[in-house]
Amino acid sequence: MGVDVYPDAPSLAAAIADRIAGRLALVQGEGRRPSIVLTGGTIASAAYALLDTDVVDWADVDYYWGDERFVPEGHADRNDQQARDTFLTRLGVPTARVHTMPGLGGAKDAMEAAEAYADILPDDLFDVVLLGMGPDGHVASLFPGQAQLNETRRRTVEVLHSPKPPSVRLSMTFPTLNHCDSVWFLVSGEEKADAVARALGDGTVEDTPAMGVHGLVETVWLIDNAAGSKLPH
Repeated sequence: MGVDVYPDAPSLAAAIADRIAGRLALVQGEGRRPSIVLTGGTIASAAYALLDTDVVDWADVDYYWGDERFVPEGHADRNDQQARDTFLTRLGVPTARVHTMPGLGGAKDAMEAAEAYADILPDDLFDVVLLGMGPDGHVASLFPGQAQLNETRRRTVEVLHSPKPPSVRLSMTFPTLNHCDSVWFLVSGEEKADAVARALGDGTVEDTPAMGVHGLVETVWLIDNAAGSKLPH
């Protein structure tokens, strides 16, 4: 477990962008196509907006999402739309490399959409899973005390009673999120400080679901001073 603390949100976003580019370039240098699981949120979007380097062939990366709001495709609240707006379109990533969760309004209800997404997930390990965390300690759309925390069979699940709107979401489960080399938590803001302290201290998966996700090679918390303000010094 690693914890890297940055002075403020802008410096954190820059560090995240550099880390993403560096890891994807390393994998491509090994002759493989990288796979990365993206997250939504303010700090992630700020980092994505800084992605712009010739050392990465952005069109030769497979992009997935750890969770999604079950709203129509193209909706501004969708995590995939935020990624398109900040870097996927700008960097010319082809549709074939962008593996989005189904949206509301298609032929599938939330359960069918979750199963359809599970069917397209790779068997190989993800290279990197990016995750934000809510003030309540939730990660992806896995919320404290909810039944999805105990799911061991399904790769993607529907969340029908999210305490954070919208109430219907899709989410990867712990077994899927953990099927990776690296997990990087991206956390900014004083409102997350208590959850960060629990996640890196004496919390439990039930009250702080972020504690249920770990990379097989590394798990790194990338946070700013505000998010880390409740950690012991």
